[in-house]
Amino acid sequence: MFRFIVRRLLQLIPTLFGLSLLLFIWLRRLPGGPETAILGERGTPEMRAAIRRNLGLDEPILVQYARFVRRLIRLDLGTSTSTKRAVTTEFIERFPGTVELTIMAMIIAIGIGIPLGYLAARRRGRLLDHLSVGGSLIGICIPVFFLAYVLKAIFSENLGWFPSSGRQDPTLGATRITNFFVLDGLMTREWDAAADAIWHLVLPGLALASIPLAIIVRITRASVLEVLNEDFVRTAEAKGLTERTVRNRHVLRNSMLPVVTSIGLLTGGLLSGAVLTETVFAFSGIGAFVAESISQRDYPVLMGFIMIIAVVYVLVNLLVDLSYSLIDPRVRVR
Repeated sequence: MFRFIVRRLLQLIPTLFGLSLLLFIWLRRLPGGPETAILGERGTPEMRAAIRRNLGLDEPILVQYARFVRRLIRLDLGTSTSTKRAVTTEFIERFPGTVELTIMAMIIAIGIGIPLGYLAARRRGRLLDHLSVGGSLIGICIPVFFLAYVLKAIFSENLGWFPSSGRQDPTLGATRITNFFVLDGLMTREWDAAADAIWHLVLPGLALASIPLAIIVRITRASVLEVLNEDFVRTAEAKGLTERTVRNRHVLRNSMLPVVTSIGLLTGGLLSGAVLTETVFAFSGIGAFVAESISQRDYPVLMGFIMIIAVVYVLVNLLVDLSYSLIDPRVRVR
């Protein structure tokens, strides 16, 4: 197990190197350049040339890339041209919100999707099966931003059950330690602050969970149907084992590998930022900030955030691979 972890972490190096090279070249090819982002469209040629000298953009491309890699190794991601703050500071402040939103969305998707997919497979061809399949199709087809607006209009603006924006009520004066608002409330025993942060996550979490929930339902149903037709399941049932034992030890455990794979991919995707959901609910995460940085040509933010998200995505999939041997004893990491 330890050798596998070390090997996967070493594989991370060429992956990130290739990504950094592609990202560096791609951003340098965008129209306008950093000098336009800093000076705007009315900057004089002399001012643009001065900015390029100060940023080192007049040097050979290999020299610029080597300097960029050295700064990445030192975790120096530069300064945002739009906010004039360190990119690392912006990430530390915004990423916890995206993590909390992702966790809420995946709790909803997994908590509903796996049981529903299992029950649909066990009742194949019945009403529950048809409803789950039809519901999953609707969940995939409905645009996330449309669902977010509907949830906001009904449960926030009309009924007033949930807050319509933000991560927490600023009037609470909650203590900030980690920028994970729920965790901070629990650590400081400010239960009202933790509950309020959770309450702010419900509507955006529901909107963000719609597509992962639909995918998990369909994959779980298909995987369980495949396992139910295996000989060892029929043998277990013929032996008189209880339905609970057959379900937990034989059906679910042997059908979870594709489900866990999809969960890992979905989680990694959500951690890269939910642009539409964060925008609708004015949620302070990285998705909306990166989208804004693209329009403002904020190259340091784009390069820094994308590299960090790549590391997070690879680590999430590493955890998925490690979970295989725990779910299915036949799968051993060598």
